[in-house]
Amino acid sequence: MKFIKFLDSEPEQPRINHVVRPFQRFTAQEASAGIVLLACAIAALIWANSPWSHNYYELWETHIKIGFADYAMDEPLHFWINDALMAVFFFVVGLEIKREVLVGELASPRQAALPIMAAVGGMAIPAVVYMALNAGGPGSTGWGIPMATDIAFSLGVLALLGSRIPITLKVFLTAFAIVDDIGAVAVIAVFYTDEVVWANVGAAVGLLGVLAAINWLGVRHAMVYAILGAGVWFSFLTSGIHATVAGILIAATIPSTVRINPREFIEHGRAMLDQFEQGVERNDPEHTTIGQRAAVEELERACMDVESPLQQLEHDMHPWVAFGVMPLFALANAGVALDAGLLNDLSGRVSLGVLAGLIIGKQVGIFTFAWLAIRIGFASMPQSVSWRQIYGLSWLGGIGFTMSIFITGLALEGEQLVSESKLAILVASLICGAIGWWILRIPNRPTRHTGIE
Repeated sequence: MKFIKFLDSEPEQPRINHVVRPFQRFTAQEASAGIVLLACAIAALIWANSPWSHNYYELWETHIKIGFADYAMDEPLHFWINDALMAVFFFVVGLEIKREVLVGELASPRQAALPIMAAVGGMAIPAVVYMALNAGGPGSTGWGIPMATDIAFSLGVLALLGSRIPITLKVFLTAFAIVDDIGAVAVIAVFYTDEVVWANVGAAVGLLGVLAAINWLGVRHAMVYAILGAGVWFSFLTSGIHATVAGILIAATIPSTVRINPREFIEHGRAMLDQFEQGVERNDPEHTTIGQRAAVEELERACMDVESPLQQLEHDMHPWVAFGVMPLFALANAGVALDAGLLNDLSGRVSLGVLAGLIIGKQVGIFTFAWLAIRIGFASMPQSVSWRQIYGLSWLGGIGFTMSIFITGLALEGEQLVSESKLAILVASLICGAIGWWILRIPNRPTRHTGIE
């Protein structure tokens, strides 16, 4: 059998394949998710500016009650999307962060140096640019808005370029976008929290301790983590700290180890396949026997045991988040009323701060900090990647969309300022995506140096 021959032979493969192959599958899904996300954003804009715009706004204010009797939450649909479903989004982001720290581009200081430096520059410079235009004004609290990068849209743009983009560039983009997400969550938790109820924070920390303990004890059933995780979410919700932070923290407690190691899986899998093959030789090849079925079930259990709960949850939940949560968030939040005063809306201090932060601050910050990290020998240039491609990628970092819109709702008060910010985010994301695509569409000769020239 071909599968047995594969198990028997263990061809030596480049180490990069162990990192690259998961990203090939991941980026393919992100690209298609970006298309769905864009379609929902366009639909929201059309709907909010149609004769049925009142239905658009009324829909998100529809109240939904979850629970029973005195133990129920009655909140508008907009709340359930932005505070509950987005916590699920942050949970999946947390799983990706943990995977990256354990086995990915953030697993070692040398690997992590370049994406971390790029992300730091891509967060700090846009915030400074925004504050330079809004210091002392009513929108001064929105400095966190242009700090974010939307990984789905940015990877979607890379996907349009096909084989002209080396996989190492996609890995780099994913890594620095994940570091960017860590920074965004920290900003939300520290700077966009008004009043903290410390008793509820203590309850959340206690439940996180329980989650860490059951991880240590070897509990791997997802439902246990889901029930306790719901308690952590509710504790944060009532503490004053935005509830989506719970998603990241819960993800950190999910088990990341496997029950059987790869060698045991190969040996056990080979034995089960041998058992299955014996049945094929003795019986009708169009039907399976009880023994063959038992071998298949045992092989299925082995496949589950060789994959950690973290990997299983990330694989299972990612499509729901990419094609459900994020598009729904875009549909609920991207609706901005466009009128004759469009240019005036884009000339306000908040709009100019967001536009300048995403269009100028992002590409300058990402590229400059990445260049400095490589020039001083702190990091090395990704294989088969040129400076032109790094610069083009820094433009894609200016696609803020999901996270920028999310932070807008936390940072700004007043419908006018929120609308200005959302409109600027949409315009800036479109400009950054188009310029990034234009720069990256022409393949360059790779730069192979890794330190000071």
